[in-house]
Amino acid sequence: MITGVRAGVGVRAGVWAGTYDGGVTDLRTGKRVLLAKPRGYCAGVDRAVQTVEEALKLYGAPIYVRKQIVHNKHVVQTLEAQGAVFVEENEEVPEGATVIFSAHGVAPEVYEQARERSLKAIDATCPLVTKVHQEAKRFAAEDYDILLIGHEGHEEVIGTAGEAPAHIQLVDGPDGVDKITVRDPEKVVWLSQTTLSVDETLETVARLKTRLPLLQSPPSDDICYATSNRQHVVKEIAPECDVVIVVGSTNSSNSVRLVEVALDAGARAGHLVDFAHEIDDAWLTDARTVGVSSGASVPEDLVNDVLTHLAARGFADVEEITTANERLTFSLPQELKRDMKAAAARG
Repeated sequence: MITGVRAGVGVRAGVWAGTYDGGVTDLRTGKRVLLAKPRGYCAGVDRAVQTVEEALKLYGAPIYVRKQIVHNKHVVQTLEAQGAVFVEENEEVPEGATVIFSAHGVAPEVYEQARERSLKAIDATCPLVTKVHQEAKRFAAEDYDILLIGHEGHEEVIGTAGEAPAHIQLVDGPDGVDKITVRDPEKVVWLSQTTLSVDETLETVARLKTRLPLLQSPPSDDICYATSNRQHVVKEIAPECDVVIVVGSTNSSNSVRLVEVALDAGARAGHLVDFAHEIDDAWLTDARTVGVSSGASVPEDLVNDVLTHLAARGFADVEEITTANERLTFSLPQELKRDMKAAAARG
C-alpha cells in the first residue's frame, strides 16, 4: 500500500467557501466522510472487463489475457476465478488459443507475434489510448520528433512508444525535460500517457515550451476525462480532510496519482489501499473528516467495503461530493461483437 503524510498542513475545519452543499457532521461522533464522485470504473475499464467476461461466456475457459486486463488486484483475481489466465507475453499462450490484449494498449509487434502463433486476438485497448496511438503514427509519418510524457516502464507508454520508436522520446515528468534532444525544434510535438497527474503534466509541458517555444500540442487532451475528473473532485475535498483514502492498486497509475493530488491539495495524509482491511486504525486517530475516492479500475463494492469499515469506527455520516457526471460508454471490440452476433444467429 502507498502512504503519505503532509507535514504541517492542517485541515480547514468547517471552511466550505460555498463549494459543497450540506456537510453536516455526525453530532454523536464529530466525524464524517466526504465521498468523491466521480470515482471508480471509467468507460475504458468497464469495456475491458466486460470483454473478458463476454469472451469467457462465448468461447469458454480458459481465455488468455496478456498482462493485467486493468490494474486492479481484485478485478484480476475475480476474472481468474472465472477462468481467465493472465500471462506476460504471447509466447505463454498455446498456439491457436484466444488472447485478449489489456486496456493499456500494445505495440504493433505484439499483434505480429499473435499472428505468428495463430492466436485469436481480441483488442480491449481503451479507445482513448488508441487515440494516442493514432496521433503517434500520424506525427511520425510527418517526420516529427514526438515527446511522450509518461512513466518509464508503464504498459501504456511501452505500447504507444512501440508505434514509432524511431521518433518517440520519453519525458518522465518535469525532471526529464533537460535530457531530451530533437532534430528540428520547429517539428516537435508532445503526447502523454492518459493516466498522469494533470498538474504535473502541465508543469512538464511548460518546461518543454521554455526549451522549445515552437513545441506543438496534441489535437485534443491526451489525459483521459476519467483521470482528470477524479483528480478534480479529490482537489475539491482534500483541503477539508484529515486523511484521504484512495481505493486502488499500487500498479494503477491513476490511483497513485490521486494520493499525490490529495496531498498536494491540502490533505494532511493520504493512503492507497486495495481492500478495507488494509486501513490502519492509527490513520484515523484524531481524524474528524476522511475523504474517500477510488481509481478508475476499482469496482464500487470495494468502496462500499471501505465505507462500512469507516462507519464501524464512527465515520457513519457520508456526504457524496459531485463535480461531474460521467455518461460515456464504449462498445465492445469488433472481433468479439462479430462472434457474439454469429452465436446469437445460430441460436
